Amino acid sequence: MIGAGKIKQYTNVLDKPLNKGRHEVSLGAFAYLFSELVQYNQTQVDNIGELERRLEDAGYAVGTRVLELLCNREKGNRRETRLLGILSFIHSTVWKVLFGKVADSLEKGTEHEDEYMISEKELLVNRFISIPKDMGSFNCGAFVAGVVRGVLDNSGFPAVVTAHFVPVEGQQRPRTTILIKFAEEVLRREARLG
Repeated sequence: MIGAGKIKQYTNVLDKPLNKGRHEVSLGAFAYLFSELVQYNQTQVDNIGELERRLEDAGYAVGTRVLELLCNREKGNRRETRLLGILSFIHSTVWKVLFGKVADSLEKGTEHEDEYMISEKELLVNRFISIPKDMGSFNCGAFVAGVVRGVLDNSGFPAVVTAHFVPVEGQQRPRTTILIKFAEEVLRREARLG
């Protein structure tokens, strides 16, 4: 009999395989929802710093959930224990799941031993947002910085993560750099592990 076989029943959503087709959200739907998130938070705050903090907090929750999902599905519940391992995981795997591609670059800071940077020429969350003149330096990349901080904190790598615009010669739009400054305890642990 054709098709007469056992149908595997999944009791938990986390047990379902990842590779059943492409699970993508429409870019238009994402842009609309993210725009609504920014507009809602904008009505709740008095200044740009507070708005960026609220976006970062929303991103932190996303980062926590993405880490749990990816560790369960792709890594067999194992987490990275080394600094370069977790940075590579964020730069490639997390970025690919969230944005459909690997981040443009991952660099170590030249001035400080505890700083790393993930750069993106055109970060998705900044692509469809027009910033009014009165909001000057507002960067929606704070949401992505929150995602990165959520992944790092929940992996045991506490860090201060911020988003910055970096002007690029010959281009109208600046690139976004996610600056990661690790806590001293992370560097001590990394030195101890050798």
